[in-house]
Amino acid sequence: MTTSPARVSAVRPSSGGRPRVVIIGSGFGGLFAARRLRRADVDITLIGKTSHHLFQPLLYQVATGILSEGEIAPATREVLRRQENVRVVLGEVVDIDLTARTVTSTVLGRTTVHPYDELIVAAGAGQSYFGNDRFAEFAPGMKSIDDALELRGRIFGAFELAELAEDQAEIDRLLTFVVVGAGPTGVEMAGQIAELAHRTLRRDFRRIDPTTARVILLDAAPAVLPSFGEKLGERARRQLNQSGVEVQLGAMVTDVDANGIEIKDADGQVRRINAATKIWAAGVQASPLARILGEQSGAEVDRAGRIAVQPDLTLPGHPEVHVVGDMMALNRLPGVAQVAIQGARYSADQIQRRLAGKAPLGPFEYHDKGSMATISRFHAVVDLGKLKFEGFIAWVMWLALHLFYIVGFKSRVTTVLHWLVSFLGRGRSQRVATQQQVFGRLALENVGPQFEASKTGGLKTAPHDEDLTGRESA
Repeated sequence: MTTSPARVSAVRPSSGGRPRVVIIGSGFGGLFAARRLRRADVDITLIGKTSHHLFQPLLYQVATGILSEGEIAPATREVLRRQENVRVVLGEVVDIDLTARTVTSTVLGRTTVHPYDELIVAAGAGQSYFGNDRFAEFAPGMKSIDDALELRGRIFGAFELAELAEDQAEIDRLLTFVVVGAGPTGVEMAGQIAELAHRTLRRDFRRIDPTTARVILLDAAPAVLPSFGEKLGERARRQLNQSGVEVQLGAMVTDVDANGIEIKDADGQVRRINAATKIWAAGVQASPLARILGEQSGAEVDRAGRIAVQPDLTLPGHPEVHVVGDMMALNRLPGVAQVAIQGARYSADQIQRRLAGKAPLGPFEYHDKGSMATISRFHAVVDLGKLKFEGFIAWVMWLALHLFYIVGFKSRVTTVLHWLVSFLGRGRSQRVATQQQVFGRLALENVGPQFEASKTGGLKTAPHDEDLTGRESA
């Protein structure tokens, strides 16, 4: 791939002067908004930071070797290939100009400006370390394919290194896994690491006993799955304990380094857990685009980076700008996929009504379809409001719902096969882990933007024959 640091216009003049709809984000909000507009007489540009649509709720299964990344992250182009009014482009949006009605994106040194008539911003949220971003080096989050692959390498690599270790203290450190955050992601991650240690890997090593691994789930809150209510949260905690997960509540993380994690308990006592593998599943921070929108529109932005929107999900004074999903702050809606999906469909319908000269819909109303989380094999909890389930029935409901929302027939088939291997048997079909997966992120961060410049033909300031990475080009 070769690019240049050119600044170009993204969209050729629309044939027939059709309205231009720009959608930022290829997650649930962006994808469902584009699909909702499939019959609209508009030209859609969907800008994605990645080339795939990520089914984020199953990232932990990629990290623990159950599924491959392709099964939960189909190419966005492939998903929308039959929708002729959509153009998919790769790029990270770095600026939005509400006055000029333009969106600026960049990828590999190429900057592109996308004019719009209607804008849907569904850029989602990233991991929040609550002001301690240095923790990210030692405790990766769970927000991207890169995160999941890095964690897969760290988890399986810890067992491999423990097999080589001579010192018992080092073995104990390598076989201690700490998950920070007792929400659905943390609970599911901790449960699957325990399954790995007690079922999948227990006969695979000769010098170590994987079943002696410690899996610790930490949270500063006093309950597991607090959004599910006290009853289901307590049942989830008991099931985690039975699965071999140590649940430690009222434990606030104060420091993280390569060898372990420091915790302050509710009584003020500070203690340390030596652990090679730490996983951060606590807190989210909305896309920085929310702050850009807030500065231009005057809308308030909260501590989590979410922007306050009007009841119809638009910005004050800008009825052409719609914000959906994790970026918006409205009536304390949860940061779950259904909020993004319903908001995207609502905004797409509003756009069609505006363009047709029809009266707008009433205020956006979120219909809560419930929450669910897996605890271990054959055990889950489901909260459907007045109806609450746990155990095997809840687990089957979880399987069915997640299978329904996976995009693509092929992905559904292979997902079912891999679930059979993992849940009925002891195997994990995706156990490949490389050093590149584990250390690639840190290496790229250390090299900085010069790596991008040296390998894409753009932004070069060095002589033509000089490689800024110090390596020979192919």
